[in-house]
Amino acid sequence: MKYIESLQNSVIKNVLKLQEKSRERKKTGFFVIEGKREVSLAIKGNYLIASLLFCEDVIAENELEAFTTENTEIISVSKDVYQKIAYRNSTEGIIAIAKTKEFSLENIKFSTTTPLILVAEAPEKPGNIGALLRTCDAANVDAVFIANPKTDLFNPNIIRSSVGCLFTNQIATGTSKEIINFLKDNNIHSFATTLQNSNEYYKEDYTKATAIIVGTEATGLSEEFRNSATQNINIPMQGEIDSMNVSVAAAIVIFEAKRQRGFK
Repeated sequence: MKYIESLQNSVIKNVLKLQEKSRERKKTGFFVIEGKREVSLAIKGNYLIASLLFCEDVIAENELEAFTTENTEIISVSKDVYQKIAYRNSTEGIIAIAKTKEFSLENIKFSTTTPLILVAEAPEKPGNIGALLRTCDAANVDAVFIANPKTDLFNPNIIRSSVGCLFTNQIATGTSKEIINFLKDNNIHSFATTLQNSNEYYKEDYTKATAIIVGTEATGLSEEFRNSATQNINIPMQGEIDSMNVSVAAAIVIFEAKRQRGFK
């Protein structure tokens, strides 16, 4: 087993690059996962774990088998090295280098004729994306579509804020046009959250094949999504502001859809 105690080691430098640079992740096809739950969920989501770095001061070697896949290289690192590459303040002693996946619409498969989908247009903040993924996991939605993504989904902040739900959701990315065409081609009713020409969200029927579409807090949904939607919907506001956090808005409508479906 390889042991690393130097911060100048090429493996450690590579981990730091993968954490910090989207360009490096895209070029190499690898990304970094930290934490037991996150690595476990990645394995459950059929991600290949190429390398597993661990610190014996935090986790015992005999615990590592649950966090590896076939041909995973296991590397022991010193406490100083681990503290350098650990992304979180509270940590569990393991960091994995995993192979990325393609988030293609062509790979989307539904196990039901009435799927429930969340579409998020141009989300940028990792925290919001992570919260959306957590909501979708909690509601067991059938797919999450990211239209015109502004942020690399393998960003460590997204993995951290989603608590590993990046790996538990069926995800696809594409342009607005590609996603709109996918919804139409598959006869999926779309409900766009917007103030323009909209009905209150609780008045609509979400029991058929349904996509709930949300935009950014700053600019809202594009005209392209608003005009193509089956129906525009709004969440009535009773205070002074006319919008709320995108993940909160998505959760409200998603769980109304789940309520109508008998939480199935």
